[in-house]
Amino acid sequence: MVERSVRDREVVGSNPAIPTIRTLDGRPPSRGLPFGYVGRCLLQALTAFLHWIGYGLCHQLPQRSFFGGGVQVPVCARDTGIYFGVLVSLAVISALHRGSRPREMPSRAGWIAIALMIGAMALDGGTEYAGLRTTTNELRLITGLLAGFAIGALLTPMINDELWKTGSRERVLNTPWRLAIWLAAVPVSYAVVYWGLPFLGIGYPILVAIAIVATLTAVNLVLVCMLPPFERKADRLLRTWPPILVACAVAWLEIWLAGLLRTGILVLAARLTR
Repeated sequence: MVERSVRDREVVGSNPAIPTIRTLDGRPPSRGLPFGYVGRCLLQALTAFLHWIGYGLCHQLPQRSFFGGGVQVPVCARDTGIYFGVLVSLAVISALHRGSRPREMPSRAGWIAIALMIGAMALDGGTEYAGLRTTTNELRLITGLLAGFAIGALLTPMINDELWKTGSRERVLNTPWRLAIWLAAVPVSYAVVYWGLPFLGIGYPILVAIAIVATLTAVNLVLVCMLPPFERKADRLLRTWPPILVACAVAWLEIWLAGLLRTGILVLAARLTR
């Protein structure tokens, strides 16, 4: 977290579709903005807000992050993969089960796939932090996506079990064809995130910020729906909004508290190193 000092100009990121030269003199990039000073101020405020969202959740090292429109994505490449992976996994599983809302954990084959996917990220990150090898943003992204997909597969039955009044007792990804399509969605997601999203410009970091809040909301939804007012009360989509709004509010609180915690740790570290 302390390694955030960089030179005035630094080459960052590894995706050729993303602008990799960023001025770091305190001013965000403003080339092409039609509103002059007002546009620069708005972009500066947006950049600060995006940075704040990921501040307590990630180290935010520029060389390990992607950029869109010259603006750094709120979290690193691996975390970007995790957050997008969770949401895509939830969506794909929901489509594969056609609204049957499975409440049971995956089959043995599903558990093996989940273990391997999480293990791939642990291996990539663990060997890098141990100094045994170096990795790349491409590997960070794909292993993050793998872990995110695995988390989504575990979240699905928990959300279905706590949120919905009725649901199916079938297992998530309970057939070979469902498991195969779910796994095939990983490389497709990688191609979209790595090559497609950068062409959205500043929309790329904005989408990542939305993915962060949505993922935290999905995780919180499991806990919120354990409360008696929300537990298994939803019988249609309209009835899901109260617990979702509460879970979303908790997500913003978590982002704020995580930022405070990081600030406190940095202040403490600075005092100890004097």
